[in-house]
Amino acid sequence: MKKIILSAGILLLTLNANAQKLSDILGEVEKATGIKTSGSNSSSSNSNVDLSGLSSGEISTALKQALNIGVEEGIDQLSAEDGYFKNEMVKILMPEELRKVENVLRSFGLSKLADEGVKLFNRAAEDAVTEAAPIFADAITSMTFDDAKSILLSGENAATAYLEDKTSVQLFNAFEPKVQASLGKVGADKVWNKLITNYNMFTGQTVTTDLNQYVTEEALDGVFKMVADKESGIRNNAVFRTTSVLQDVFGALD
Repeated sequence: MKKIILSAGILLLTLNANAQKLSDILGEVEKATGIKTSGSNSSSSNSNVDLSGLSSGEISTALKQALNIGVEEGIDQLSAEDGYFKNEMVKILMPEELRKVENVLRSFGLSKLADEGVKLFNRAAEDAVTEAAPIFADAITSMTFDDAKSILLSGENAATAYLEDKTSVQLFNAFEPKVQASLGKVGADKVWNKLITNYNMFTGQTVTTDLNQYVTEEALDGVFKMVADKESGIRNNAVFRTTSVLQDVFGALD
C-alpha cells in the first residue's frame, strides 16, 4: 500500500514538473513571437485589473466623457455632406424588405430614381443628425451607471451598449420629428412617393412602409456605431484619452 502511495506521489510530482516546464516553454514562445498561446500564464482578461485607486464616481465620469466625445465627434462626421452616404459602416440603404422595390425599378430602367432615393435618405439623416447632439448630451448627463466598474471591465463597447439600452426609446421619440422635417427639406419624401408609385404601377402590388421611422432608426443606429467606435479607441489607445480622468480610468485597463 505504501509503495502504491509513494508511486502515485512520484507520478504527481513528475506531472506537475512537466506541466510547469510546458508552461515555461509556452511562455518563452509567446515572449519570442508575440503570439499568445492557450497554455501560457498570461491573460487578456480584465478580471485582474486593479481599480482600488478609483472611485465609482471617477469611473462614471470617465464613461460619460467617453460617450460625449463619441457623440460630438461622431455627429460632426455624420453631419458633413456624405457623412452617412459615403460611410459604408452607417450608410442607409433601402429597407431590407423593400429592396425588391429597388430591384424592380432598376429592371425597368429607373436606376437613377432608385439611386436618388437612397442618396436622399442619407441626406436627410445628415441634416437631422445635428439636432441629435443636445438630445444625446441630455441623455448621457442624466444616466446613472448601476455598476460603473462592471461596465468599465466589460466588452469593447459596453458603455455605448448601456447608453443605447437605457435611452434608445427616449432618443427615438425626440429625434423622429427632426428626421421627418429633414426628409421633407431635402425632398426625400417626394422621391419615396415616386418610388412606391412606380413600383405599384409596374407590379400591381402595394407597398407601405413608415419611411420616417425607418430613417430615424437607421440614423440613430449610425450614431451609436460611431460612438462605439470612439469608445473602442479610448479603451485601446492612450492617444484618444484627452482628459486626466480618461487617462486615469482607462489607463488602468492597459
